[in-house]
Amino acid sequence: MKPRHPAPLNALRTFEAAARNLSFNVAAQQLFVTPAAVSHQVKHLETYLGVTLFHRSNRSVELTVEGKALAAALGDIFGQLDQALHRVTSHASADLRVSTLESFAAKWLAPRLHRFHRAFPDIRVRIETGNAPADFARGVDVAIRYGPGGYAGLHAERLMEAPAFPVCAPSLALSRLEDLRQQTLLHDESALGRPGVPQWADWLEAAGVEGVDASRGPVFASIYLAQEAAIAGHGVALGIAPLVKEDVLHGRLLPPFDHSVPNAYAFWIVRRDDARPRAEITAFYGWLQQEAGDDAAFWEARRTDR
Repeated sequence: MKPRHPAPLNALRTFEAAARNLSFNVAAQQLFVTPAAVSHQVKHLETYLGVTLFHRSNRSVELTVEGKALAAALGDIFGQLDQALHRVTSHASADLRVSTLESFAAKWLAPRLHRFHRAFPDIRVRIETGNAPADFARGVDVAIRYGPGGYAGLHAERLMEAPAFPVCAPSLALSRLEDLRQQTLLHDESALGRPGVPQWADWLEAAGVEGVDASRGPVFASIYLAQEAAIAGHGVALGIAPLVKEDVLHGRLLPPFDHSVPNAYAFWIVRRDDARPRAEITAFYGWLQQEAGDDAAFWEARRTDR
């Protein structure tokens, strides 16, 4: 048998992280080392191979042709390795790694996850949050994303629509649309620049409200923070149905008006395009869809009762 190439595996792993992020600093954070250590390992690999892998400048790095070729190959190799390790360990622990947004995890998933654990006590769910695309090659099993759809190369199912409408603390006691003229509007910065995602100007126009400056009021980095400010009574937020349901159900928030506007974004369940997903993934999919159905029934009942 031909002997394996005595490649410096630590340097290769370090280079792959730096190439994937195009940043020595980010790679250092992910690998729990210093940027200087990343730079040292990359230089070691370049010396070993006899090629330049990065073009370096003061504030950025860019892959050379050789660097791009090696990074593509290593991404596949390390991805396969991670999947193999995950398959070995998953039989023992039945872990399920779920990637989602912090706002969805806090406002939708966490308050009801105990029901999944009660139904499937042998499946341990690990929740990871972040805005970056889920890295299925590195062990993520299921992702729940808020977007327009079109997840190329992945299996995606629409979980819930996300209509938008004002929500506020019951203490504000809003009853007329005109009351918004005296209220602070709370804004979600993450909605900016996303075509079809409603903002205050869209809702006010659809509801026929005039004389309200749609741009006034503080801007928050996420809908979660804007919603928390609304709960505290600091103004009126433009909430989206799935993320405000628990707060409405428990009386922390109130939708004072009937008007809602559609949203081009929805919540999606995303996974690898496997022909036969693991039983844990199938169970989690079914539970998510059941919970989404219960939410739809909740909002329909409220609409009927008004």
